[in-house]
Amino acid sequence: MTAPILVFAIGNESRGDDALAPLLLRQLQTECIAQIELIEDYQLQVEHVTDLIGRSAVLFVDADVSCVEPFHLSEIAAAKDSSYTSHVMTPFALLHTYRQVYGTDAPPAFLLRIRGYDFELGNPLSDKAADNLEVATEQVRALCADGNLQSWRQRLVNV
Repeated sequence: MTAPILVFAIGNESRGDDALAPLLLRQLQTECIAQIELIEDYQLQVEHVTDLIGRSAVLFVDADVSCVEPFHLSEIAAAKDSSYTSHVMTPFALLHTYRQVYGTDAPPAFLLRIRGYDFELGNPLSDKAADNLEVATEQVRALCADGNLQSWRQRLVNV
């Protein structure tokens, strides 16, 4: 049976603060939250469109050097963008592909961008990013425990 909520972590633990999303996922894996499925990958690819089938909501989590601290949560929609034809896709392009493949809109989708600072290969997670991760993890726990889309939409403001 497909879990109604998918949390998709995008990132590379070998690249400093790019580890934010995978580390958030690791924290959630230690908890038993029955209504969510956790998936992690370095980047989104067209094959991930099948992971969206049968979901009531999808939460993409990624590190971002340009968002506000500690994180930014937004509801997102399908959009064809320049990543659409490359080997890596944005969440927007993946939602667009879902519409093209299945002829219907993807489930409601949200993007949690956690503020990162240092993305150099081989560097550890920065202290500031670790603080942001702690706050973002609490937000995701609350979202997943609730599971109500109206509540998710009410949280679309920064901490």
